[in-house]
Parts: sequence; structure tokens; C-alpha cells
Amino acid sequence: MANTATGKSSRTVTSARLGVFTLAMINVAAIVSLRGLPSEAVYGLSSIFYYVFAAIFFLIPTALVAAELATGWPEDGGVFRWVGEAFGARAGFLAIFLQWVESTVYFPTVLTFAAVSIAFIRPNQRWDEALASNSVYTVIVVLIVYWAATFLNFKGMKLSGAISQWGVIAGTLFPGALIMVLGLVYVLQRRPTQIPLDLSGLLPQHADFASLVLAASIFLAYAGMEMSAVHVKDVDNPQQKYPMAILIASVISVAVFVFGTLAIAIIIPQKQINLVQSLLVSYHDFFKVFGLEFMAPIVAILLAVGVFASVSTWVAGPSKGILAVGKAGYLPNVLQETNKNGVQVNILLIQAVIVTILAIMFVILPSVQAAYQILSQLTVTLYLIMYMLMFAAAIYLRYTQPNQPRVFKVPGGLAGMWIVGGAGFLGSLLAFVLSFVPPSQIAVGSPTAYLGILIVCNIIVVAIPFMILAFRKSTWKSTSPDDAFAPFSWETPRPAKVEPAVEELVHQ
Repeated sequence: MANTATGKSSRTVTSARLGVFTLAMINVAAIVSLRGLPSEAVYGLSSIFYYVFAAIFFLIPTALVAAELATGWPEDGGVFRWVGEAFGARAGFLAIFLQWVESTVYFPTVLTFAAVSIAFIRPNQRWDEALASNSVYTVIVVLIVYWAATFLNFKGMKLSGAISQWGVIAGTLFPGALIMVLGLVYVLQRRPTQIPLDLSGLLPQHADFASLVLAASIFLAYAGMEMSAVHVKDVDNPQQKYPMAILIASVISVAVFVFGTLAIAIIIPQKQINLVQSLLVSYHDFFKVFGLEFMAPIVAILLAVGVFASVSTWVAGPSKGILAVGKAGYLPNVLQETNKNGVQVNILLIQAVIVTILAIMFVILPSVQAAYQILSQLTVTLYLIMYMLMFAAAIYLRYTQPNQPRVFKVPGGLAGMWIVGGAGFLGSLLAFVLSFVPPSQIAVGSPTAYLGILIVCNIIVVAIPFMILAFRKSTWKSTSPDDAFAPFSWETPRPAKVEPAVEELVHQ
């Protein structure tokens, strides 16, 4: 998962206009991640169907709808602004709060992957797998890495930004290209595969909800495309070029996900696929086949670096958005405090405490994999609530503010918005429902406990922003001119309608 924008729209007009390919690459960088590939590898060749389905009903609608909202309402606030314009400030605050909490819940799962990567640095794979499955080891690594990234961000974004830039290249792009090449060469050499590579396997073979739940996580893999919507203003002829960039980014992203997933599926037997470890195991197995065992620890280190770079970036990212909204009067003053580097330290500390509590789930639940799955699905459900609000807002605003200038509009008028926004909303709703079903492929302990934890966590998280607003005080609003927050359009008094005769008299 690539995370979302900080909630501030870019107002800077760049001297150089963005081309189609550059914008496409921005979108690819925003969403492509290798961490979730094993969860779809259990579907074998039919994973292609799920990836394409999610692209049509989520990835492309998200990008197109977000582009219209970002160019129609470019003021600060991001999803808070968009949803708030349609359904009021309370709904807008819920949307951005979910965006922040979702990223917070995301950290333990992605850092679990880092713990596994560190475990696989040693040459002994059996020892590596045993260590990676140890709950205590996982919690220790998660907490050390996360708190280190938090304190690093206290220094400001200059240092962490440099780490992120090079870390993502070394720890995500290179390993991603490598596993695709390894898988392709393996197939071209006609080596034995763990899945049949015939066209009959393209269509899903699973009819029950329990076997489909992991497919819902594909939607989260595609999440984050809305982040690039703010760049639409920097594109010449956005009505033509932006959809083209989205198409290119979608094809590249689907290709990376599909071929990366299939590479895991062809080398690891389906019953042995582990959501946490299988990406590392697949590298190890490929290297063993090609006589490149010395590469395994190197890739493990690179993947760990990539995760740390990503976490370092996003520890502060989404919290900046909620800080900006908080200064508009939606968060207590104590949560608006920043240090000399302008970093929202108190929000980051609360975020770190939440991550610490969630990490303890790795000890309480029956296995690291079970905890990983529950937190992954909680991330999905929270994010999808936000997306459903966003899609509904886009459709609603076409009716309530039809004359609002939009640099980019979803093609096809109202019908086009209903088709695109409706597809995104229904796709998100379907994935949301599926996310509450315990997966048949993964041992999660008691199915009742699994469902109960997810439902209770969702209710608590959704209730928190409304509880905060219930105690809202006028003193929460920052008086600094630098923190000025543009009002919603419905908060601005409209000029009274002037009769023609009176208007003519005034002009005279």
C-alpha cells in the first residue's frame, strides 16, 4: 500500500508542465508495494481476474474521481474538504480521521514484513522461518523500527525524505523488477511450476465468501491513487492527458502486481504460502534454482530498507493533514503543538502508542499470521469507508454544485459520474463486506473472535471523531494567520439576489 496525501493541496504552479509519462510514474510510485503479493498468490492464475476487477471497479474510478474533486476544490483539506463540501464538516472530519487512523493501523503490518526481512538476512532458511514466526521477536522489531522512525521524524522531513527517496528505489523498485524477471526466466526455461499455467485457470474457482476475503485486500493494494490528483493542475489539456496517464499507470501497476504475484505462486506450493514470509521464501527458492544463493541476504536487507524508508515517510505524512484540519478547530490545542522543526510531535506520539498497542496483538493472537491478517483487514475496512464517502461526495456535488469550476471532470456528464463514481462506490462496498469474513486459507483462531475484533474496532474508530466533535471548543481554532483554513462554500454567505431594476439603478 502506498499511503495518501497529507491533506494539503499543492498551490504552487510549477514552471515545467507534467507530461503523460511523468504523471503516470507519480501514480505508480504512489500505489505499488510488494508486501501484499503473497495474499493474492494463493489464488494462482485467477489472481489476474481479481487484479483486473479491482482496477476497473476501484483503481481507475479512484483516480478519475479524485482528479475532479482536487481540481474543483483545491483548497487545503484534501478528503476533509471534498466530503465536507458534500455532507458537512462532521462527515469530512470522519473521512480524514479514517485516513489517518488507517495509516496508523497499517504500520504494524508493514513493519511485520520488515521483521521477516531482517530474519531472512541469515543464510539458514529454516532458522529464518522459525524466527520470523516468533511473536515476541516480531513485536520487538516492530516497536524498535517504528519508534526509531518516529524520533527520526522529530528532526523534520529533510533527513527522512532523503532516506525515503533512495530507500524506495533500492527496497521496492529493484526487488520488484527482480522477482518479475526471475519468475519470467523460470517459466521460459520450462521448469516445473506449482500452478497450472493454462487459460482455464484465469476464472475464479472459489464460490464461497470465505475463500474470497483475501481478494478484498487487492483494493488496498491499489489505494493511494487519489494522492496524485493534485498534480492535474500542472498538466496541459488534462481532460485528455490525465485519463491517458491513469491508463498507463494502471497497466504498469497491474503488471507489477500480477507478475510479482504469479512469481510467488509458481515457486511456492499453494498450501505453503504464508502471508508474512512467502515473498522472502520465493526469492530464496528462485536464487537456489539459479545458483544465486548469495543474493538472498542482499535482497532481504534491501526489502527491510525499503520498508523503513516507506515508514519513515508516512509516519509524519497523513498526520500533517489531520494537524491542518485540527488547527481549523477540530482538535484540542495540545494536539496542535509542533516542535521547532514544525513537526506535530504530540500527534506522532499518540500514533506511536496506538501502534504499540496494536503490535501487542501479535503476542495475544494464535499466530503472527493471524494478527497480520486481522490488522490488514482492519486497514482495508477503515480505508474503504473513507473511499465510499469520497465517491458519494463526488456524485452528490455534481448536483449541489454543478457550476463549480473543475479543471478536470469525469467524462460523460452526470451519466459518466454515476458510472465511474458508482463503480467505485459499489466496488468499495463489496470489498468492505468481504473483509469481515474470516479467510478460509488462513488460520485466524476463532472465526467469531476474528469477526468480533473487526466489528468492535471499526465501531470504536468511527465513533472517536464524533466524540471529539462533541467536546469541541471555540478555543481549539488557531488564531495564527499561517493556519487560516478556507471555509466551505456552504459557510460563505451568498449575495442576495438583486432585482434587475434595482441593479440597473445601482449601476447608474
